[in-house]
Amino acid sequence: QVQLVESGGGLVQAGGSLRLSCVASGNIFSISSMGWHRQAPGKETELVATITSGGSTNYADSVKGRFTISRDNAKNTVYLQMNSLKSEDTAVYYCNAEITVDYSDYLGDESDYWGQGTQVTVSS
Repeated sequence: QVQLVESGGGLVQAGGSLRLSCVASGNIFSISSMGWHRQAPGKETELVATITSGGSTNYADSVKGRFTISRDNAKNTVYLQMNSLKSEDTAVYYCNAEITVDYSDYLGDESDYWGQGTQVTVSS
C-alpha cells in the first residue's frame, strides 16, 4: 500500500555531483522523518542524512558540507544533493520514511518504509 521509489543514481567522476530523489506513494496519511542511508560493498548500512517534517536535518560527519537533504512535503518526496563526490561515497543509497497509512476506517501505526535502492558509483 505504500511504496518508496528512488531515482537519480549513476556513475560520476570524483568531484562531481548527483541529486537523488525518493517519492513515497500510496495511502499516506502523514510522513514524519525521512532519510537517506547507504551501503558500500562489504560494509554495514550507514545513515547519511535525515530530515523531519519541520525541516530539521542531521548528517553523517563524512558528508557534512558536501551533501544536502531536503524534502517537498506536498509531493511526499525527499532529495539528496551530493556535491564534491569522492570514491568512498560509492554505495547503494536507500531512502526511508516514517509513514502513517490511511486505511480509510482507521489510521495505522507509524511504520518505517524503505525504497529498493539506487546505485551511486564515483570513479577516481
